[in-house]
Amino acid sequence: MKPLLLSAMLLAAAAYSNAAAQKPDFGQDRTISLWDNSTAPHSNGLKGEELLSDPKRIANTVHAELFVFDADPRKSTGQSVVICPGGGYEMLAIGHEGREVASWLAENGITAYVLKYRLPNGHPEVPSEDAAEALRRVREDAVARGADPHKTGIMGFSAGGHLAACLSTLAADGDKPDFAILFYPVISSEENATHKGSFDNLLGRERTVEESEKYSLEKHVTATTPTTLLLLSDNDTGVPPAGAAAYYSALKRHGVPAAMTVFPTGGHGWGFNDWFEYKSEWQHLLLRWLKRLE
Repeated sequence: MKPLLLSAMLLAAAAYSNAAAQKPDFGQDRTISLWDNSTAPHSNGLKGEELLSDPKRIANTVHAELFVFDADPRKSTGQSVVICPGGGYEMLAIGHEGREVASWLAENGITAYVLKYRLPNGHPEVPSEDAAEALRRVREDAVARGADPHKTGIMGFSAGGHLAACLSTLAADGDKPDFAILFYPVISSEENATHKGSFDNLLGRERTVEESEKYSLEKHVTATTPTTLLLLSDNDTGVPPAGAAAYYSALKRHGVPAAMTVFPTGGHGWGFNDWFEYKSEWQHLLLRWLKRLE
């Protein structure tokens, strides 16, 4: 190998390692540490440094944290939202499905908590227990801030939407969020409605039918599932809209107040990106929906 090429590769590797070792700074006001693989109830089996490959993506997560974006006090609604970024349960798209959304919510009076959850690596209980602990800690934080702990919701994108829906359906009633907002969520294990990669990463490729059905969340909606807003695109070929539609139908069968908007285009994974032509529409819809919950 040529010396110049070798030197360049070593420098790149060193820069990547340094980025991974640094504490992530996403412009948050505060950081709340939850736990890591050595202190949490379960481990995901991952080891080594977390991999922050760029400001928008993080992988190999072994330490659960909340990045807190405090509400503008002049506009405060008293609401709190835990945000679960997507990434197929393989990495976290913590930029356009995390900190950028959180900053915007805070500007509009909603305290936002971006959850850096531990990836499952075939251990499905791990992200769920991170989300449950996050919700508990956010409610404690709301009390400390003088806000109403019963105005605490959860938001999720893609696989993060699956995580948010897990907490909305599989958690004990007292541990569920007060409302949920699901962007183009992974919901179902059914063939025409699933995202295989997310289920592979959550449960492993050798999963049983019973394991898949446990996390096919349209089958676990009850009357105590929280009121939910779903936002998605009709032409999403990454995560079929049929899963979200089945979840919405289940909510209505159980008498749960819900709303769903399906945009005609946009595909999958638009999040807070400016290229999504309906960005201003979903922002308006979301703030109006939250206003009705105050």
